[in-house]
Amino acid sequence: MDTCYRHPNRETGVSCSSCGRPICPDCMTPTPVGMRCPECSRQRTKVRTARTMAAGGVEVTRVLIGINVLAFVAELASGAGGVANAGGSVFDRGSLYGPSIADDHEYWRLLSSGFLHAGFIHIAFNMYLLWVLGQMLEPALGSVRFGAIYFTSLLAGSFGALLVDPNVHTVGASGAVFGLMGAAFVELRARGIDPFQAGIGGLIAINLVISFLIPNIAWGAHIGGLIGGVLATFVLRAGDQMRSRFLGLAGCAALAVAAVVAGIAAA
Repeated sequence: MDTCYRHPNRETGVSCSSCGRPICPDCMTPTPVGMRCPECSRQRTKVRTARTMAAGGVEVTRVLIGINVLAFVAELASGAGGVANAGGSVFDRGSLYGPSIADDHEYWRLLSSGFLHAGFIHIAFNMYLLWVLGQMLEPALGSVRFGAIYFTSLLAGSFGALLVDPNVHTVGASGAVFGLMGAAFVELRARGIDPFQAGIGGLIAINLVISFLIPNIAWGAHIGGLIGGVLATFVLRAGDQMRSRFLGLAGCAALAVAAVVAGIAAA
């Protein structure tokens, strides 16, 4: 018979379920997967929780929030009001406005408008959702793929806003945030989790209802961003199935370009 690896004078017919070394009764530690030796029983599998995931792997989320906050400070410094933050040179030059895009070829507005906001409540609400969704998605998808979904959604939201009404000034990260909600919905379903039980389905529904009930909200940007985020996530997942992340990112780039072209046409 084998002898215990720690007590060579003791015969035993039991082996560690992890490393396979023979162990005597004094060295056995019962576990749900069998007996383990003292060394293996002290080993613990590292578990990633929402807290540990948020501690690392949300660099892009932090950068995006930082850019939005800096842009808001620039709006205030340029003469915008604090509560109803509509106005100032930064707002005038960076907001989404169809005539400026179509007549003056100020195409940067398709992107810059997604980093400007119309007041403290506006930016606080969007940044809170960006932080929550970023902690959920960026560690799971990776920073590059997360960023691809964000910017694709932002540009799709700009297209949606211009399609509904190109003659109003529109600002906000809401289109990109709605895109992240759509991405979370797709990812949860793909991983066998009910998005409504996880709260994402209800979050999307509530925000869509608010978009139509409260006046002066660019609901076209919300729906456009939501669709953009869903499509971008499907494209990335299709790339994974073909074992090519490059194809997934290239698909997101194609969606973003299509949103820009369509936005210019709608302006």
